[in-house]
Amino acid sequence: MNPTHPHTTDLGSDQPPVAPVNLAVTAYERTASTLVASLIITGLVVLLLLIIWLTSRLMATEQLSQVELIEPVAGRGDHAMGVARDLEAPGAEEVEDITEPELQATLESVTDVISSQAAQLDSLDASDTLASKGRGQGDSRPAGPLGEGEDIVPRWERWEIRFESTNLRVYAKQLDFFGIELAAFGGSSSTLQYAANLSSDHPTQRTGDAADEKRIYMTWRNGPLKQADIDLLHQAGIATEGRMTAQFYPPKTENVLAVLENQALKGRDLKSVKKTIFGIRPAGSGYEFYVLDLQSRLTG
Repeated sequence: MNPTHPHTTDLGSDQPPVAPVNLAVTAYERTASTLVASLIITGLVVLLLLIIWLTSRLMATEQLSQVELIEPVAGRGDHAMGVARDLEAPGAEEVEDITEPELQATLESVTDVISSQAAQLDSLDASDTLASKGRGQGDSRPAGPLGEGEDIVPRWERWEIRFESTNLRVYAKQLDFFGIELAAFGGSSSTLQYAANLSSDHPTQRTGDAADEKRIYMTWRNGPLKQADIDLLHQAGIATEGRMTAQFYPPKTENVLAVLENQALKGRDLKSVKKTIFGIRPAGSGYEFYVLDLQSRLTG
């Protein structure tokens, strides 16, 4: 008997040869990966720059609100408004000399002189008895704490703000953003009527006494936005017929303007400034003031 042997089959003889696998990176893959990495790095750099920019703006805004600038301007304290440095109120013959000039072309700031203006109007109504009651010439210094101060044009006379919005809604949002209240006063009412939250569907309304008002306020000389203030007051249910209208600025906003002006001076003496003109522009989700121009006083 012949010994048996297991039957074996050469499997490799029937299969094609296996090609070796090439794991090398192609030029296309290198280019694509480089491009993706560059985009990621660029995105991170842009994000970092955006964070730095936003942080710097927030810090600048916080710094503007923290620094409080107080000007040593002359003020008449509780003295009567007049043409000299007299403690007594002026008589009727001097009232004409201290009547304020007619308002002109743009929005100009005025300080808290409502009560003084009201007293002057009352005096004019009773002009036949004023000469005997008012023997003095009054105090020619502007409203403010009693003192001589420095030879600086006061803010209410120096500052000018230019709004450029032609849309009533946008204009109202600008006023709200800076905390500005509109008000009507004079006429048959002895109080001020304020309107706030002007961009909302239901603006808020309140009344106040002129003697309690210490904020700086601004009045339009003329232009379409003067009518816009009237329209916004009407929307708040406040009558304006035969009355003056004004914008009252909170102390924080007033101080922001003062700091911006101080930065724009760049070492110049404030005594040399006749007019500071501010503009308003969009900034982030809100708005910001900026200095448009500094006009110098004439010397010599």
